[in-house]
Amino acid sequence: MKKSSNSNLTKAKKAKNDEFYTQYEDIQKEVFAYLDYDENVFRDKTILLPCDDPEWSNFTKFFAQNFEKLGIKKLVSTSYAQQSKSYQSDYHPTLFETESPLYDKNKTTIQGKIFTLTREDLTGDGKINIEDIKWNYLDGDGDFRSDEVKILRDEADVIITNPPFSLFREFLAWIVEADKKFLIIGSLNAVKYVKVFPLIKSNILWLGTTGGAKTYIKPDKTEQKMGNTCWFTNIDHGRRHQPLKLMSAEEIIKFSTKKEFLKYDNYDAIDVARVKDIPSDYKGYIGVPITFLEKYCPEQFEIVGLGQGDLYRKLTPKGLNQKFVDNYYKNGGTGSIKEDHPILGYYNESGIATIPYMRIVIRHKS
Repeated sequence: MKKSSNSNLTKAKKAKNDEFYTQYEDIQKEVFAYLDYDENVFRDKTILLPCDDPEWSNFTKFFAQNFEKLGIKKLVSTSYAQQSKSYQSDYHPTLFETESPLYDKNKTTIQGKIFTLTREDLTGDGKINIEDIKWNYLDGDGDFRSDEVKILRDEADVIITNPPFSLFREFLAWIVEADKKFLIIGSLNAVKYVKVFPLIKSNILWLGTTGGAKTYIKPDKTEQKMGNTCWFTNIDHGRRHQPLKLMSAEEIIKFSTKKEFLKYDNYDAIDVARVKDIPSDYKGYIGVPITFLEKYCPEQFEIVGLGQGDLYRKLTPKGLNQKFVDNYYKNGGTGSIKEDHPILGYYNESGIATIPYMRIVIRHKS
C-alpha cells in the first residue's frame, strides 16, 4: 500500500475535489467479469449512471457502446451542475452541448443534464449505440439526493458509477434504501464504516472482481494514482465463490518465514498479516488484513467482526489493558492509544506490544 496513493485519496476528500474519471478499460474489465458468471446479468435492465458527467464519462461511453451486447433495456446518465460543485475549475461546455438546439447558456452551469438511451434507433442505421442518445437539462442541479434523481433511482434496476469519495457513505445508503443492485467505486478503507461493515459481514455487499482501478483521469486530462480504491457491489460474480488454496499451519511455518502464529493479548484469535498465510487447519478465530475481502469466499469463511473502532465492541468487550499500552509506548508506539482502547493488539516474537493495521476477524466454515 503506497502512502502517496492513499494520501491523494485523503486530499481529494478534504478538498471535495471528487472529479476523477474511471478509465474505459477498468470499467470494461470489471463489467465483463460479471458476464462470465451470468451472461444475462444486465439483460432487459434499466441502468442508472448517476454522479456522472456523460459528455466525458467512460461509464456512459462503455454502456452505450455495449448496449446491444449487454441486452440493456434503458440507459440513463445524469450529471451534477458545475456551479453546485464544491470544487470549482474552469468550465467550458462541450461542442456536443453548444451545437445542440437544446443548448441554453443560462442553464449550462446551474442545471444538471440527463442522457437517455433506449432501444429506439434514432439514426436509422439498424443498431443502438452512443449515436442514439437523447439528452436534456434536468430541472435541478442533478444532486443524487434530489427528488428528481430519486425518481430515476427508483425506476432503475441497476446503479453503476464512481460516486464522490467524500459522499460515499451517504451514496451507498441512498442505494441500499432503494434496495437496488449496484456496482460502485470507493475507498477500501470504507469497509470499516459503521454502516458498511455490517453489510459485508451479512453478505449483503462484497468487493468486485478486479480489485479496483489504480489510476484515474482528472478533468485536465492528467492521471491521478489512487492505490486504495475498489469496486463495491451486490451483483454476484464467480471470483467470490472460488475458495482460497491454503497450506496447513505446519506447512506455512516450514515453507515461509513465519515462525509461529501469535495470539492477540485481548482476544482469542491468531494474527495473520498475509492472506496466503491463513492456515487451512486452524479452527479458531483469525485476524486478517482488509485485503482478505478481495479473495473472500462466503462458502469457505465466516466474517466474525472488525478488529477496531466502534464495531470492535460487538466482537469483544476487552480493550487494551494498561500494561499493554505502557509496553506499546515504551517501545516507540505512536498514536492516541490508552487503556481499554477498542482495537486488537498482540506481543510480537520479541515481546514488543504491537498494534496491527486494521484487521477483520474470520473463521473457517466447517
